[in-house]
Amino acid sequence: MSVRHQHPRPCVAVDCVVFGIDLERQDLEVLLVQHDLAPQAGGWALPGGHVSFDESVEAAAVRELGEATGLERVFLEQLYTFGAVARDPRTRVVSVAYYALVNLADQRVRAATGARDAAWFGVHGVPALVLDHEEILAKGRERLRGKVRYQPIAFELLPPKFTLTQLQQLYEIILERALDKRNFRKKITKMDLLVELDEVQADVAHRAARLYRFDERRYEKLVKQGLMFEL
Repeated sequence: MSVRHQHPRPCVAVDCVVFGIDLERQDLEVLLVQHDLAPQAGGWALPGGHVSFDESVEAAAVRELGEATGLERVFLEQLYTFGAVARDPRTRVVSVAYYALVNLADQRVRAATGARDAAWFGVHGVPALVLDHEEILAKGRERLRGKVRYQPIAFELLPPKFTLTQLQQLYEIILERALDKRNFRKKITKMDLLVELDEVQADVAHRAARLYRFDERRYEKLVKQGLMFEL
């Protein structure tokens, strides 16, 4: 039995805050798209779009991210719902925001459906964004800073094999403060979540450092046993 609604209903949209880490530039970066369609043509925005009637909001976020930037199979988690009445002057739109984490070395972005361009920007050099996307980005950075300290999501930003120095630099970039090297390594090794590999860095000017990988299966097992991840 169909239901007819006599009153206008708000649209539902999704917006994605996509983070990456540039260890060479020591910068946290966010992926933005440049609109190609009016009325926001030329404006920079977070990738996103409207939710279809036949899909969940998460499926819409995955689809929009792929359509706008070409990114696929990335860590994606719901962030917050933005529903201010006047957030979009065109019509009443409620946006469910997600944040995503990607390893920059593994991803090649491209402008796709509805986008003139897609590019990475350092979070401190972001151009003016459309609508309330600056507020969404700020909420995403706040969530990332908080969550990396009690869940190992930061490993999503690294290549599968990394050094302890790279891992510490990653946390310092996200938290925006220096960490004591000895204490950091003591904490991370004590949790026994890293596998020391029989490999070292290649093609580096300095002394090659030992490589490690994150053992996700071991982490899941230890969590069931009561492990508290904390850095």
